[in-house]
Amino acid sequence: MIEGCKICGVSDPDTLSFIVNHPYPPKFVGFICNYQKSPRFIEFNKLEKLLNINKNNSQYVAVLVKPDQEILEKIQNLPFDYYQLYDCTPEQISSIKINYNKKIITAFTVKDKSDLEKYQDFDEVTDIYLFDSKGYEKSEAFDLNLIMDIKINKKLMLAGNIKYNDDIDKYGKIADFIDLSGGLETSGLKDRSKIEIFLNKVKQAIYEN
Repeated sequence: MIEGCKICGVSDPDTLSFIVNHPYPPKFVGFICNYQKSPRFIEFNKLEKLLNINKNNSQYVAVLVKPDQEILEKIQNLPFDYYQLYDCTPEQISSIKINYNKKIITAFTVKDKSDLEKYQDFDEVTDIYLFDSKGYEKSEAFDLNLIMDIKINKKLMLAGNIKYNDDIDKYGKIADFIDLSGGLETSGLKDRSKIEIFLNKVKQAIYEN
């Protein structure tokens, strides 16, 4: 059953203010901290200023692809609640979790069943599992049947070509949280009208179930 959502790839203060002050704000807001291929990547100086906006009832997530020591040191005092980590081993995640005292969203990019073979190796270091497409900065889909029968004792987040006006209930059969980025954009920019529709649909799905 859907418990909430994440809006990812936020990079400007007007959009962030709209999101965190919404009557039904997302549980998580994500910021692309070190993946420069993404059009939603934020340089550190801009990120530092952006995060001065009070998160209110949302939680801030640093999205990090195989982060090195430099970026981890840079962002350690920013108001992040979670680190969302791609392409890290369980040992690397454990070290990051201990050294920086953050909750962890472990992200798996999925194309076929082989991509899910080792997810259980991350149980001890993961707070939330995220299953995403191989697209990274692109909004690509993957076969959701691949994760239908996964047995985990942690919360599960789902990303990958989810649309702002999709039927939320169909994802509730699989995940606890859904994660949108490109699906909330028009011509590469976050679209408030799409965000409004999406947040209201999530609120409806939560309270009707």
